[in-house]
Amino acid sequence: MPEELRALGRSLDAQGGADGAETMVERVLGQILAEQLPVPVAEPPGPAERLRAVRRWTRVRWRSLTAALCGLLAVLVLTPPVRAAVFDWFDFAGVEVRYDPSAVPSPGAEVPGCGRSMSLAQAERRAGFEPLVPQELGMPDTVAVTGESRGRFVVSLCWREDGRTIRLEERRASLDLGFAKTVREPPQWISLRTASSDGGTTDPALWFPRPHLLTFWLVDARGERYAREERTAGPTLLWAHEAHEAHEADETEGETVTLRLEGVASKERAVEIARSLGRPTEVPAK
Repeated sequence: MPEELRALGRSLDAQGGADGAETMVERVLGQILAEQLPVPVAEPPGPAERLRAVRRWTRVRWRSLTAALCGLLAVLVLTPPVRAAVFDWFDFAGVEVRYDPSAVPSPGAEVPGCGRSMSLAQAERRAGFEPLVPQELGMPDTVAVTGESRGRFVVSLCWREDGRTIRLEERRASLDLGFAKTVREPPQWISLRTASSDGGTTDPALWFPRPHLLTFWLVDARGERYAREERTAGPTLLWAHEAHEAHEADETEGETVTLRLEGVASKERAVEIARSLGRPTEVPAK
């Protein structure tokens, strides 16, 4: 390389230059060699530069990264390791039901009570809708209202019967609240009314005969779903009730409430309770 540089320098010298004199390139090269100056080379980027490069790359591709992350989370949630594949989905009155035959509830799980009680009138004022009380059960022993995120409420009614708890949870369907249930077997479809004018069944309900893993999901106005809590429940009847069916003259006519009854082991008894649903003022005292 030095010889090539010297030759290039000689060819660039002006005509008539002194014969044998050093060219400019030779002088510069000699100076570099004499002083042993290091030739500058590109150094690998340091940690700070690498971090800035990663940030620039992330800003450009954040949409793709977000979509990929959401897809990964969905796969992790819907297909947990060492579990049977989810094999069926359907929607029911704002309730999302998922089946997983491998799900096993915690041993010794019991239906939870309602906690500190309030009056039905207080519950109505706080929740924003009138609690529905089945005549078959009579006035509840305990009434509670639980506030949830984004202004949502759940009304819980509890009865003590033969040393066990019967619990009825009520939510307005307009809240677009969802459950996601993971059960060991599909629920049974039940009609709370015998038939409709077109010959079909009306007022469908879902009966879950076995204990199951229960996950509450909330769905906001934008359709975004997020989990609230998880616990084990016993046999459950799930159905929707329109307020005008119980009292046509009431100002809340047309309002739909989704109800979940647990703690009743008999399907026939649970259906009787659901069919007896009426206004609190119409329910006889226990």
